[in-house]
Amino acid sequence: MLEVESLAVSYGAIKALHGIGLRVGRGEIVTLIGSNGAGKSTTLRAISGLVRPAAGSKIVYDGTSIASRPPHEIVRMGLVQSPEGRGVFPNMTVEENLELGAYVRSDRDGIDADREKALSLFPRLKERFRQSAGTLSGGEQQMLAMARALMARPRLLLLDEPSLGLAPQIVQVIFRIIREINAGGTTILLVEQNAHMALKVAHRAYVLEVGRIVMEGPAAELAASDQVKNAYMGRHA
Repeated sequence: MLEVESLAVSYGAIKALHGIGLRVGRGEIVTLIGSNGAGKSTTLRAISGLVRPAAGSKIVYDGTSIASRPPHEIVRMGLVQSPEGRGVFPNMTVEENLELGAYVRSDRDGIDADREKALSLFPRLKERFRQSAGTLSGGEQQMLAMARALMARPRLLLLDEPSLGLAPQIVQVIFRIIREINAGGTTILLVEQNAHMALKVAHRAYVLEVGRIVMEGPAAELAASDQVKNAYMGRHA
């Protein structure tokens, strides 16, 4: 479904990605783990069109090159990102944030049905439907960011650090819902610092260090690797 080859990104004189490659098969959860500053978020932003990759980079989604396409066209194709830091609109209600997630769509009946589906996945949002997003807890805002992304009806969902800054019990809820979204037919590329949870939920994984892929393979194999345990899993190992 997604093939990335020789992906390079620079911010001025600083090289963030050094020609990395990865693939995501239809129906998979693939995770990209690594420490802060490794280039994980830059990878997602390049795939979704938010940063321009260097010449020679190859990003192919569903058989179509998207390396030079603008973000709104990529969203229309079914590739949607839930950003790091949640990025909800704090002065707008939960309902209005969800409506914005469907901005590329015009099928009113489908939008209404997908909103109900999203609210069934995230019942807390249903309880806070008329509240301003800025009044929600961090965990509820993360739920809203994911639900808003689902409103675009993604076939490939990019999740950027969905557990960042959340209490452990909320992290468990978020990852349970990630499994449910995938079971419903949505392919997922997950960027996570919480390697323990990411490898537990994913089918395959890549390890990114300073802009380079240094390990890849089935998630269970990487979770059992002493190198990964020592570098990224800490007490969870």
